[in-house]
This record gives sequence, C-alpha cells and structure tokens, in this order.
Amino acid sequence: MRRIVVWLSLMLGLAPFASLPLAPRSRAQLLDGVTQTLTQTVNQTLNPGRKVSAEIVRKVNNGQGAERVRVIVRPRGDWTGDLDTALLLNGGSDVRQFQNFDFRAVNLPAGAAAALAQRTDVGYVAINKELRTLGHVSVTTGADAVRTTAGTTTSGLDGTGIGIAVIDSGIDTAHKAFLDKSNGLRVVASVDFTGENRTDDPYGHGTHVASIVAGNGRISNAAYTGVAPNANIVNLRVLNSQGAGTTAYLLRALDWVLTNRARYNIRVVNLSLGMPAVESYRDDPACQAVRRVVDAGVVVVAAAGNNGKDSAGNKVYGRIHSPGNEPSAVTVGAANTFGSDARSDDGVASYSSRGPTRSYRTDAYGVRHYDNLIKPDLVAPGNKIIDAAAANNQLLAQHPELDAGVSPVDNRRQMFLNGTSMATPVVSGAAALLLQANPSLTPNLVKALLMYTSQPLAGFNYFEQGAGELNVEGAVRLAKLVRTDLSASTPLGDPMLLGAPPAPQTTIAGQTFQWSRGLILNYNYVTGVELITRYQKVYALGALLGSGVITGDGVITGDGVITGDRTMITDGVITGDQVMTSAGVITGDGAVFLPSSSLLLEGCTRLHDGDLAGDGVITGDGVITGDGVITGDLYMQAQSATLGGDATETMEAAVDDGVDCLDY
Repeated sequence: MRRIVVWLSLMLGLAPFASLPLAPRSRAQLLDGVTQTLTQTVNQTLNPGRKVSAEIVRKVNNGQGAERVRVIVRPRGDWTGDLDTALLLNGGSDVRQFQNFDFRAVNLPAGAAAALAQRTDVGYVAINKELRTLGHVSVTTGADAVRTTAGTTTSGLDGTGIGIAVIDSGIDTAHKAFLDKSNGLRVVASVDFTGENRTDDPYGHGTHVASIVAGNGRISNAAYTGVAPNANIVNLRVLNSQGAGTTAYLLRALDWVLTNRARYNIRVVNLSLGMPAVESYRDDPACQAVRRVVDAGVVVVAAAGNNGKDSAGNKVYGRIHSPGNEPSAVTVGAANTFGSDARSDDGVASYSSRGPTRSYRTDAYGVRHYDNLIKPDLVAPGNKIIDAAAANNQLLAQHPELDAGVSPVDNRRQMFLNGTSMATPVVSGAAALLLQANPSLTPNLVKALLMYTSQPLAGFNYFEQGAGELNVEGAVRLAKLVRTDLSASTPLGDPMLLGAPPAPQTTIAGQTFQWSRGLILNYNYVTGVELITRYQKVYALGALLGSGVITGDGVITGDGVITGDRTMITDGVITGDQVMTSAGVITGDGAVFLPSSSLLLEGCTRLHDGDLAGDGVITGDGVITGDGVITGDLYMQAQSATLGGDATETMEAAVDDGVDCLDY
C-alpha cells in the first residue's frame, strides 16, 4: 500500500472523469488518456447528459407518455416566470413550490416531463419518489461518560438547548420518554407534511427513533436513556400511517427546517428513512436539499439502508440509500454490539447497507457515470435496540413479539427494532452533545470529529464501516478543545486546538481502544494528527468535506493515486490510495480491499471475492422494485427483529417498576 503527502493543485480537477486502468502506463498512453478525457469533457459540454429520471424515460419508451407522474423540477439557474408558464402549457397541475429551494413539485404527463427536461433553463426533472423508513446504547457508545462527573450525573452534557429535528412518522408526545425533569414536554414543535393532519405516530417508527436520540431515563431506572436526553425535539412528520412518504414531503420538511432553524435552534436533522439512490447526488432533489441545510450550518445524519444482504443471505455492496448517498450528510451504518457494553466483540450488522454509492448520471450517449463514493461514514449500535413504543402503533400490532416486556402501560411501553434507522439517531444524539460542548462547530467539523475518534472494527472494510464505530466520549473530549473562533477566513494550517491533542484512545466497559485518527473522504482516506491540530479549509461552513478539493469529487493523478488540493488541506495530512479492510487499529492499517482508483472506473461492479455491487436498489433488468418504491423497507426490518435480527446475546430487558427515575 502506498501513502503520499497531499500536494496536487486544482489543475487536475478533470481527472476523476477519466477511466483509469490499474496497470502502469507509458508516457504516450498517459498523453492519449488526457486527450481522450478532454475530448469526452468537450463532448459532454456540447451534448449534456440526460436531465430526466430514468423511470420517466422508461415510461415514454414503453408507450406510457400520457400517464401522469409526480415530478420535482429543478431549474438550471433561478426559477423564472417562463418556467411556470411552461409547466402549465405542458399540462402541469397541483404545482407546489418551496420557500428555500428553487424547485417545483408538479403533476405532469410523463411525455411532457421528458420534453420539459430538454429546455435549456431546466437543470433536472426527477421522479417524486416514495420514502420508506429504514429500520444499553448510552453506555456502549460512551454517551454516559460525558454526562458524569466524579461518578455522579449532576453535571455534564445531555443536549440541553440543542434542537434536533426528527423527520419521520411522527411522535407519541404522551410517552414519558419526552418529558424534562420538570415534567415539561421537550417536543417543542410538531408539523405534519403527509396531509393526514396528525402529528402522533400511528406507525410507530418515529417515536422509537426520537427516544433513541433524546429519550429521557425515567423508565426502568434509566436503562433506556437516549444519547441526548435533555435535547429539544422538533417533530416533522413525512411518513404516513403506513410508514410511507414522498420526496416532496421530505423537501417540505427540510424547507421548514431552513426557515425555522433559528427559532428552535435546530442544529441536527435526523433522517432514519430513505429511497432508491438511483440518480446521482448531483441531480437528486433530496440530496441537493440536504446540501443546502448542511451549508446553512445544520448537521444532517442519514441512514445508510438495510440492504447489505440479498434474499439468500449473501453479502452485497452498492446499496446505500438516498439521501445517504449525499457527500455532505453523515451517513450511518448499523453495528451489532452482541448485547454487551464492551466493544471488543462489536461488528457490522449483516443487513447494514454497504457502499460504494451506485447512484449515477447518464450522459447524452447513454453511458452511466456512477458516483461510487465510499459510504457509510461510520457505524453505530443498531441491532435489537430497545426504546419507546408509540401507543397502539401498527408495527407492534402486526408484530407483538417486538414488545420488550418492559411495561404494559402505554406511555411507558418499550419495543425493540433493528436497522440503520436505529443507528442513525445514536449519531444524531452524539452530534447534539458535540454542539452543546462547542456550539461553534460547523457540520463538517462535527463529521470529522466523529470519524477521527471512531473505533475501527477489525475485519470490516471501509464500504462496511466507514471510519469505524461511534465513540461519543472521544468525540466530545476532542470537541471541547477545538477553538471557538474558527471561520472560513482562518488561514490553512492555523492551530485548531486550544491545547495539546488528547490521547487518541478511549476506555469503555473496561476496554481501551484506539481512535481511527483518520477520515473517509469520498474515494479515499486521509490520516495524520494535523487533521485535528491544524485548521483544514474543508472544515469551513459551506465547503464540502471531500478529498481536499472544494468540489469534493476527488482528484486522481495518471497513476491512479488519489491526492488532494494543498489550498484546502495541509501538507501534513497523508492520503491513502486504497480501500482497506481494517486491522482494528487506525485508519490505513490492514489489508487492501480495493484500489481507490477502481472507484472511478465506469464498469466497477465486481469488488472482491465474488461480492457484487448493485445499482442502487434496482433489481432485475433495470426495473426498480415496486415502480420506484422500496417496498416494505421498515417492514423488512421489523421482520428481522421478529426473527431475531443478527445473532446476538440480548441483554435481559429491565422491567419497569412504574416509578419515574430522575437520576439520569
């Protein structure tokens, strides 16, 4: 394995689009390759790629051009009155607009939608896809450690003052988990975007998620305390009574966040949901909306998905869900703790979706250009998680075996679920604790601190675990040392910490483990203590935490080695050019799984030892299951819970005595 010091300038910014072979090439071959790359770039400029979802094209080609479809239209520049007129002239109806996004949601005939995409003032026409949910924590993550002082819980971090938007199926606000110690309700706002005119949780998913991120410790003597148990919760309901929603619902919720973030101090958004990641993140409206929210200073945490194995139980790659395929999001996979607080036996859950992202753009010649980003960014406990159950919820009614047996009282009942839906709020709660410890942190810095302090899990590659398993104790300890006066104008390489860097290790449940001391960045990884001791420009608000290039799309030299831009990352940061299977120590150690340059090859589907990368969640011959819908994605996870999920030694449930515990 080769490592190099970051040095390359932005002059090589076109290189990621070249198909680079793995074998060394002669000077003549390199020159030919550059010529071909430039020719391809010019052709793509003169003949822009398809600006319309593949599903719309398929309907038109199948003679279904008159069939009406719900789409999201993105302009090439600003939205104009001419575009509004064009929507109406093309038979558009039920046109919806957003306050902070220049999109329109509209009902159009498929043929008209395809024709609309040919206009020069239209950037992209996407299907309004349907959303589906994807899906002892405080001890094993280290969250308890940051709430205690000298063995007491009278001080420390608990999320106080931080607003967390839970965009999900609603919240049962009558549940005891959402009270503060003065019996005040911490769900400070509730808005429904489904049209059902209710903000409770008849499905049962959102309540469970919200209690993982910010549930209190009143029940069972604080056995099921959330990660940020005194944070404020904003309940934004985008999934209906059956656990389904649409892209437009999600966009409306994110639009609401942008408008109201200051009012409720919303610093974190939790997305334990997803949809097919077919379109490139550059075109996917959900991904673009997430980027806007992140650029506004809000951390967005998204589930990786639960499609890490096929129906035969075989390991599969390439099934990261949208908007988890968005580079600026913190994308979370599920870890299996095997029921123990100690982390020595932890691993990645078999169902957790693996990278690379297989969303793609199609050029004017019909060639697909896959994103192929390394995701998830990290993993967190997600197997057999016990937390709050909404009263009379559908999941529990259909699967009574999910009742954890903690209490028969509706507002104290607990249930267990598996999935990246459960791992995601663990990380959202951790982000809230970091922001409470240091409110000046940007979303990029939060993401970097979470990865840098995570624990690499031995035997799992970056496509499975990202940088490693969440370590709240280490991330908070490091966050407290970060200077509070950092800004986009801070010079590259300025001191980033207020003192010496902390010891890069954490002890949980008697086990001491090393931090990863590295970041996973799109196509590669970077390591080095300067990631935390020297300010890196990629940490700025509005920048993209990528491979040293502000676009975040990577830079590759002629020999397939990924490097970075010295104006964004200091020379003391070391870039690796391999996707590694971790040895369980630090980032970059272990066995080579795949050369990073392979991620830029258009035909890269076979990864290792017969494990295949799929195209998003497309099955068969380019047909999306359920006509664009991930059918029963949460139902699949509920079935996993019914069948026991991944093998685990589940801790015995702590039965509730009905007395509220306030010592948490």
